[in-house]
Order: sequence, then structure tokens, then C-alpha cells
Amino acid sequence: ISMKNLKYVFLIICALSFFGCKKNQLGGKSNIKGKVMHHDVAIPYARVYIKFNATEFPGEDVSVYNTYIDADHNGNFLISNIYRGKYYFYAVGVDPAIGTTNNIVKGGIALKVKMLKEITGFEVPVAE
Repeated sequence: ISMKNLKYVFLIICALSFFGCKKNQLGGKSNIKGKVMHHDVAIPYARVYIKFNATEFPGEDVSVYNTYIDADHNGNFLISNIYRGKYYFYAVGVDPAIGTTNNIVKGGIALKVKMLKEITGFEVPVAE
């Protein structure tokens, strides 16, 4: 292999690794169906923040998260078209069953999407 050809091979490998690896963003082929739960109670209309390439809690500052989705009236959410990779889900909502003026619940969990598939039964636990 000549130096000129080696240079082209290197450029092709770099381009493939840059464009071929789209981990931790939206646009993939996996789906996640989840539910925001406080003990055994679903939290309606909770906001679920998503941090790409994270396995540890990034903190309560929601500006560091990459995107978010709102749960429905039953606490369910669907994230479509996600790539394989590591994600941290942080949810904030209101539990009307708590008898105090501060009934905000929040919490999170990490998830690793290993294969291109649909993940169901995923719960994001929240607490006072």
C-alpha cells in the first residue's frame, strides 16, 4: 500500500467512525415505554429529562439534560427512535396524594440500551 492510498484508507476509517456511530441521541430504532412512579402511585404529567451518555445522576439543573418528554395523565411516556447507549432519566412531577403543600416528587434512574429493540415496563422512581 502506498502512502497516498494509506492516507485515503485513514480518511475513510475516520469518516465511518464519525458518521456511523450515533450513540446517545434521538433518531435510532429503539423505543422506550416507561412510567413515572412514586411508590405504587403513577405520577401524571411528570416531565422526564434525558441525559445522553450518562450513568450517574447529572444533578437537578435541568439545563444539563439533552432533551425531555412529558408523561401522560397515567404517568406513561414513550421515547421513540433512540440509539443504543447509556442514558439517565430524571423525572419531576406532583403527587396529589401527598397531603402537604410541597407535593413535588423527583428522582431518576440510569438505563443502558444494548440492542435495537423496544423496552417496556421501564419505571422512573421518584420520591419526596
